[in-house]
Amino acid sequence: MKGMEDFLADHNFSVCNLNYPSRHFSIPELAEKVRKKIIHEKKLDHSSKLHFVTHSMGGIIVRQIQATHPLPSLGRVVMLGPPNQGSEVVDKLGNMRIFRAINGPASLQLGTSATSIPNLLGPVDFELGVIAGDRSINFMLSTLIPGKDDGKVALSKTKISGIKDFLIVHSPHPLLMNNPGAQAATLQFLKKGKFRHFK
Repeated sequence: MKGMEDFLADHNFSVCNLNYPSRHFSIPELAEKVRKKIIHEKKLDHSSKLHFVTHSMGGIIVRQIQATHPLPSLGRVVMLGPPNQGSEVVDKLGNMRIFRAINGPASLQLGTSATSIPNLLGPVDFELGVIAGDRSINFMLSTLIPGKDDGKVALSKTKISGIKDFLIVHSPHPLLMNNPGAQAATLQFLKKGKFRHFK
């Protein structure tokens, strides 16, 4: 997320780029760890407006936080390539030992079934813009995903009820945060609550 961090900092945002141990804990555990880190690093109070820009599972962690232990004064949220309705990749590969070893317990909670965490969390109740990619550099994984995808998540699975705006950019999943159109659109949403639809 360094490219997005630098871009937003250059546009006068105070940016805190958080790392978290994504491969070692479940989504509820990660959500609590991330929340504690935010409170500690930002020293939040009810007057602090906090925006989020997330990539992939990071969007699900924000949804988990807001569903279980909401942050005070949440601002706008931009999610890049979020599996908001899960990913078929998890459905197809989640039972493989190597997949579990590489991706950890949280990834196994990101399937498309009705009981997966993304689908149990329900609609969002905050200002959300989603940016999805329609290019893939992982064509093997793309064969597991119906319709257009970014190599990890189907375009159709990035959406969620309650969304304010949606944008497709020509980027694969791992490069969304460095895409100039995605960066410009993120800035626009954080400022205005909507995307200008960049090409």
